[in-house]
Amino acid sequence: MNIPNLLTSLRILLIPVLVVIYYLPLEGRFYLSAGVFAIAAITDWLDGFLARKLNQATPFGAFFDPVADKVMVSVALVLLVAAYDNILMTLASAVIVGREIVISALREWMAEMGKRASVAVSFIGKIKTTMQMIAIFILLGNQPATMWANIGEGVLVVAALLTLWSMYIYLKAAWPELKSQTPNKV
Repeated sequence: MNIPNLLTSLRILLIPVLVVIYYLPLEGRFYLSAGVFAIAAITDWLDGFLARKLNQATPFGAFFDPVADKVMVSVALVLLVAAYDNILMTLASAVIVGREIVISALREWMAEMGKRASVAVSFIGKIKTTMQMIAIFILLGNQPATMWANIGEGVLVVAALLTLWSMYIYLKAAWPELKSQTPNKV
């Protein structure tokens, strides 16, 4: 276990903490929830940075880091869909979670064929992730139907649109393999 892997593990451990805090009958629960999410989001960036900087990339980290990210974002979006209870939040969240499932499956399939590099993380994917994190932070930190919550919803919609764009880029890159008539070894 190294520092990047410990940070990834911390992110997973913060998920139930986020859920419990979000539902506690405390005055500052929204701010605390946003703070927990911010810590988790920072570890998302920091673990990758440290793994590269300290040359501590491991197979465990390569597997667990994207899992931790997807679970963290998905759980936060479930909390928000339940709290905000509106079609815009639900559609944006469904697009984001659905895209993660599609791209995870695509990456796994491409990796089995030895073509994982064709669907490596793109620049637009990094922007999408940043927008998601900002939106979720804003939304967790504010009660529904406030000015900041409305801003957060707008940022989440932008993130969902970027999500669709990045999914298109990945599918376009994988399209030659997807439409291939030649059976692949799986």
